[in-house]
Amino acid sequence: MQLDHTLLRTFIACVDAMSFNRAAQHVHRSPATVSTHISRLEQEVGEALFLRDTRNLALTRAGEKLDGYARRILRLHDQAAESFGRPAIRGTITIGAPDDYISQFLPPVFRRFGLLYPQAEIRVFCAQSTALVPLIAAGEIDLAVVTRSKGVGGRLIRREPMVWIAARDGAALEKDPLPVALFEPGSEARRVTLAALAQSNLPYRAAYESFSLAGLLTIVEAGLAVAAVSKMSAPPELILPPGAVGLKAPESLDIALIRNPTANQQLSDAVEELVMQVP
Repeated sequence: MQLDHTLLRTFIACVDAMSFNRAAQHVHRSPATVSTHISRLEQEVGEALFLRDTRNLALTRAGEKLDGYARRILRLHDQAAESFGRPAIRGTITIGAPDDYISQFLPPVFRRFGLLYPQAEIRVFCAQSTALVPLIAAGEIDLAVVTRSKGVGGRLIRREPMVWIAARDGAALEKDPLPVALFEPGSEARRVTLAALAQSNLPYRAAYESFSLAGLLTIVEAGLAVAAVSKMSAPPELILPPGAVGLKAPESLDIALIRNPTANQQLSDAVEELVMQVP
């Protein structure tokens, strides 16, 4: 039996996303191609790997078994492939990012860095973008992934859409004025949220405030307020449809990489290369 690595990567993407459509975005293929890959893999192993219906995707016992093997196979393959021709980088680099970027954006960077540079170490500093920018300027951290605001340069990684979220029972949407949970003063996420509220011409009140995504999500899930957050950080079940109760969509955010010019250049270059590869 020959297990094609391309099929295994598609399989792992489907397991992680539990959706063929989301997996297709991750592996940069069409949903139809993803479905074909899974069918070919099922033919190869001789068993169904997923239980499918119109809304849900779940692993069969065979799928759970293959999941463990596939991850080990691909991890060993990647380690072997990348162990040749890479410099033996040593040292420690401190990377800063807000909590939502750490949990949603940076895991593949950290995983890849660990495989490629086993003799180097990463320290992670969690803080809001408004705090990270002066820390970079002061030389206290080496590199940061931040939301770009006025006066902040750095290298653009991508533009991230913002979405409105609310508890599934819709309790906050029925209140007048509309209660809104906001990020901290001075943040770009707060600015675009307030601008969207002004364009919506809805009566609202700034009911809650948090420096972290976790704080906003707690307030929203409790039904106490609505909030605007980055799409990658929003629990799918909380995302409101476009135009719900007349809310205008906030502007997208620019996610940027900023660097301390006095930091270890080799380490910073290595991290930047991996960051720019994130889909």
